[in-house]
Amino acid sequence: MPTAQKAATVEEIKAKLTSSSAVILSDYRGLTVKEMQDLRTKLREAGGDVKVYKNTLTELALRELALPDMDEMLQGPTLFTFAVGDPVAPAKAIVDFARDHKQLEVKGGFIDRQVVGAQSVKALASLPSREQLVAKLLGTMNSPMSQFVRVLNGPAAAFARVLGAIVEQKQAAA
Repeated sequence: MPTAQKAATVEEIKAKLTSSSAVILSDYRGLTVKEMQDLRTKLREAGGDVKVYKNTLTELALRELALPDMDEMLQGPTLFTFAVGDPVAPAKAIVDFARDHKQLEVKGGFIDRQVVGAQSVKALASLPSREQLVAKLLGTMNSPMSQFVRVLNGPAAAFARVLGAIVEQKQAAA
């Protein structure tokens, strides 16, 4: 029979899983306390929430939420990074940290209710941020409009140049 504390932890995990846009799982064996503090700080700055839960309690929460099974990723000590908004920034932060600290291994994750592997998390980390994508989209949408305005302005500008040339010609003849 699960204790009240374990039941509360399962409820906490369920709440985090449902409110997160992405969850990244990592094996943190071999990291020092200082390195873990640095990782937590970087992930917090990137919009991620870092927790360590027992794998069995996480499996219970996944089953209760009827989410896909993640048994192969829930082996050994697991660090959970929950991304509430844009999942790209926390993914970038954890992949960059793993690049500098070989002990940290990205196992995979859970993005928009889909289980993904480590390569998918690394691919997500290589994407531009949401703000950069929105800026590119707006630039792309704005480009045809500005070109259209230039085309509409072309005949009027040409007419003004022709009138200016006629004026100069008449002044030179006078």
